[in-house]
Amino acid sequence: MILVGAVSDIPVGESVRVQGSVTIAVFNADGILYAIDDTCTHQDASLSDGWLEGCAVECPLHAACFDLRTGRPSGPPARKPVRTHEVVISDGQVYVHESVKVEAVVVRALTEEVR
Repeated sequence: MILVGAVSDIPVGESVRVQGSVTIAVFNADGILYAIDDTCTHQDASLSDGWLEGCAVECPLHAACFDLRTGRPSGPPARKPVRTHEVVISDGQVYVHESVKVEAVVVRALTEEVR
């Protein structure tokens, strides 16, 4: 798991970045913490620099919006979702459990199917 910091380090309506296999953005949306890949799937822009409204973040580059709960874009220009990650709070500290890449899950499923 990746240590993000204290819960108090992420005020409501704000975000922080942490480094996993890729950069991950952790958002505080109305007191609930969400973690997604920080890079917009439309173009290389940092979603943590975007605008947070409810459970959605708007990319600062071309205004693609992503649902923080699912990672899905709400419409163009982005078409591909971003990965979401589990957020764990323990003793006042925030941790992110980075999810497996989609490609790795597909490869594993195909390998098991062949057996």
